[in-house]
Amino acid sequence: MSTKENLAGAFAGESQANRKYLAFAKQAEVDGFPQVAKLFRAAAHAETIHAHAHLRAMGGIKKTAENLVEAIEGEGFEFQQMYPPYLEEAQKEGDKMAEISFRNALAVEEIHHDLYQKAAAAVKAGGDLAARPVYVCEVCGNTVYDGVPDKCQVCGVPKERFTLIN
Repeated sequence: MSTKENLAGAFAGESQANRKYLAFAKQAEVDGFPQVAKLFRAAAHAETIHAHAHLRAMGGIKKTAENLVEAIEGEGFEFQQMYPPYLEEAQKEGDKMAEISFRNALAVEEIHHDLYQKAAAAVKAGGDLAARPVYVCEVCGNTVYDGVPDKCQVCGVPKERFTLIN
């Protein structure tokens, strides 16, 4: 394989390890192992450092306007092309957990697509987005500005399940 292919594979692997280790850290906390959780979080942070280095080596980080175009394309692909057949297959197989996971992701990727389009328009006009609080649902990833609804419009959990993002 070429170095570019190796970088892409390494980026994917390091990115997945980061997410997996953060999930493992949450479970270690629940299981009463705070120091193991800390180790998982430290390793996750290291994996992020590796992933970012690989992405830079691939030339994958550009100016914000270009990064927004790429984000819009990626989110559009996910909710328009990727998740619909995944959801359909999970339904056919009767895999309820996968079905819920795919349905939530599909809905939220469309929300992210729209949010990125608004951000791209602001950058194209020479500005930034207005300073506003942003909240994310810890169950489905729904992303909202200003305040949280009484219940998540995507997955239905109460507003207490949203986290303020800094």
